[in-house]
Amino acid sequence: MDNQAEVREFLRTRRARVTPDQAGLLTGGRRRVTGLRREEVAMLASVSTDYYAKMERGNLTGVSPEILDAVATALQLDDAETAHLRDLARAATPALARRRPRATDGTVRPSLQRFLDAVTGAPAWVVNQRKDLLATNALGRALMAPMLDDPSNGANLARFTFFSPLSRSFYPDWEQGANSIAASLRTTAGQHPHDKALTDLIGELVTRSDDFRLRWSAHNVRFHRSGTKRIHHPDVGDLEFTFEGLELPDHPGCTLYAYTTVAGSPTEERIQLLGNLAATREAAAADFDH
Repeated sequence: MDNQAEVREFLRTRRARVTPDQAGLLTGGRRRVTGLRREEVAMLASVSTDYYAKMERGNLTGVSPEILDAVATALQLDDAETAHLRDLARAATPALARRRPRATDGTVRPSLQRFLDAVTGAPAWVVNQRKDLLATNALGRALMAPMLDDPSNGANLARFTFFSPLSRSFYPDWEQGANSIAASLRTTAGQHPHDKALTDLIGELVTRSDDFRLRWSAHNVRFHRSGTKRIHHPDVGDLEFTFEGLELPDHPGCTLYAYTTVAGSPTEERIQLLGNLAATREAAAADFDH
């Protein structure tokens, strides 16, 4: 990916988002820009206008961590955005670049699969940084069956979200989820700008989906570590979960997600029903094979 273009558009879109009032600046008269001017960001970050202009033209080579943090503060970046700015700076400055471990391929260790299988009360799965679903437990497989049963998705959450018509009924909060996936992929692209498989996936999404292309052009980034998720499953109806994402150091780039329910809630009852339905179908399939 073009690092300078990424830096330029990221800083430009963040600057346009912050108004003088939000930055505590007193202004008068008409303004040609909706957000801050470059000189205003420079003043807030205590750098020269020329220096900040160089940064916004896409050149972060040699920019110190202190200046990056000062610009992040001036632009009111959140934690994910600040981390993304640092990733872009590392990619622009080889001497500062950290060699990140290669992403896990399409398999997980048998011991991790056994751990997933031991989780029987909540759907759980492992995804890599490209949103490939690598492994699930039984409930996770049953919950994500609408995606996994369609081979055209390639067991990839981003392809399912942006390419499959089923995704909009499966995810009642589709807009929110689509925003999250695009922002998460943007975060990952900043961390791994030379990952060909990731770049190919993003290129496919940009080419085939207007919805993704619009979100990608916004240059939003975010962490996807916890939250709530609503799903409408074709077998058991409406479900609402709280999820937690746990990074797996021994599987670089992979995250384990577990979806939990409130005790006594309709979702708890329906997820138990889903598990029973899946077990019945698996038993029937086994009998048919014999």
